[in-house]
Amino acid sequence: MKQHCEEYLSFIGSLPREVEVVNSVDTTVNEKPQLELFKHDCSSSGKCSEYSNTESSDDAGKQEISELSDGDEFHFYDTRQSFSDCAASPDLRRRGLNNGNEDHKSVESLTVDNATEYRSSYSKRRTKLPEPVEKEKGVSLWSMIKDNVGKDLTRVCLPVYFNEPVSSLQKCFEELEYSYLLDCAYECGLRGNGIMRILYVAAFAVSGYASTDSRPCKPFNPLLGETYEADYPEKGIRFFSEKVSHHPMVMACHCEGKGWKFWGDSNLKSKFWGQSIQVDPDGVLTLEFDDGETFQWSKVTTTINNLILGRLYCHHHGTMNISGNRQYSCKLTFKEQSFLDRNPRQVQGVVKDADGTKVATLTGKWDESVHCVIGDDASKVKSHGSHHSAGTTLLWKKNEPPANPTRYNLSSFAITLNELTPGLKEKLPPTDSRLRPDQRHLENGEYEKANAEKLRLETRQRMARKMQENGWKPRWFQRDSEDGTFRYVGGYWEAREQRKWDGCNDIFGNLSISPKLQSSTLYASSSI
Repeated sequence: MKQHCEEYLSFIGSLPREVEVVNSVDTTVNEKPQLELFKHDCSSSGKCSEYSNTESSDDAGKQEISELSDGDEFHFYDTRQSFSDCAASPDLRRRGLNNGNEDHKSVESLTVDNATEYRSSYSKRRTKLPEPVEKEKGVSLWSMIKDNVGKDLTRVCLPVYFNEPVSSLQKCFEELEYSYLLDCAYECGLRGNGIMRILYVAAFAVSGYASTDSRPCKPFNPLLGETYEADYPEKGIRFFSEKVSHHPMVMACHCEGKGWKFWGDSNLKSKFWGQSIQVDPDGVLTLEFDDGETFQWSKVTTTINNLILGRLYCHHHGTMNISGNRQYSCKLTFKEQSFLDRNPRQVQGVVKDADGTKVATLTGKWDESVHCVIGDDASKVKSHGSHHSAGTTLLWKKNEPPANPTRYNLSSFAITLNELTPGLKEKLPPTDSRLRPDQRHLENGEYEKANAEKLRLETRQRMARKMQENGWKPRWFQRDSEDGTFRYVGGYWEAREQRKWDGCNDIFGNLSISPKLQSSTLYASSSI
């Protein structure tokens, strides 16, 4: 075996650098001990076998590197191949995708305890924001918004001090932090387990709200035509979004995963009521699997409380109906929080078949976890807390907070969203959010420069409404003539490969054209 390994290493050394060694105990995001999730065991025949470890596989997790013998295998991953090819392997998840309760437990251990942690070791992404250059100044929010009670706050310009260094386009991608749930849903469907598929879809729909917990600042409103791309091979996904309308402010997104596609557009309508802000999303999200099954749902209402006095917090409330084009549908209820509520942030759901028969129940908290019970035995599911009875299955659990918290309370995943990794800037179009100067200065803690840049960009954004009236159209999305939603027309990743950004203007640059041409060449938004 030692001889075979030496021969294999010699062969690998002769290859280009597309092949890299991944240390299975590397922890780039979370510092807690991790178990090995996926391995490729290179046998003497040159073939690779795959296996998984769950929480019960303690021996593998306890083995120290120094104790490895000559018979231990080496593990390699081709960076050109998406890591989700391994994560979504049918052989890999066979144990956890059947109907038995024991099998559900296997899925629980696979997806929650290991999947996102191990994948994070695939790419070295940053774990904290840059140290601020300047000391931040305190600004009264009430002094800025007291004259706008009852108005739409998307039209109100606020200083940069109330922003977090993330755009709303990037926030759209942040809701895909737990995209591995869709990988699980895809595999469940391939196994003919439609119930588990929609349960994972429902868990994914809830998980997108977890990042909103204790986030005191608002994201930057994008300029008209602003875009954002996210290529995360460690998650097996690539994402793209664009601001496609000025008034109403509409953002469209498109994401491709292993065996699925996800897209939608969103128009946020907000009202300020003195001590609170109510945000009502208007749009439809669509998830389509490669086997033709689709699900659609709309987001619930969000209320942000204690803007003036008390601790700022938000809660999500309303009903989310996840409709499918085949056998199952799901109704999720986000419980509205009362002043004396001892158990806030509850989510409860019911899955029904085409005949209206209840086949599964969900319960949990949108900032914590989601459990389920297969069948009509709702007595097993407690409606409070995170302590669930035996017989329930954990579908999703929120990731641990970062080791280096910021005043924006960004998650470990959110910290990576605005990062300019080496060589990335040259590949991006001039419309990408990472190139936005006010947002970049805010991230660096250069508050005076950030405010100045924000004011400069506001001088450009006032032409946006006129641009739309003159027939301005999005570069990468087109409105569907049937349902009115924006759909990705393709071509972005191909243009990126060739680095040809025809029709993509420098929307963040200096204003250097005549006023007569502004209506046809400038990009902007109402408030940023």
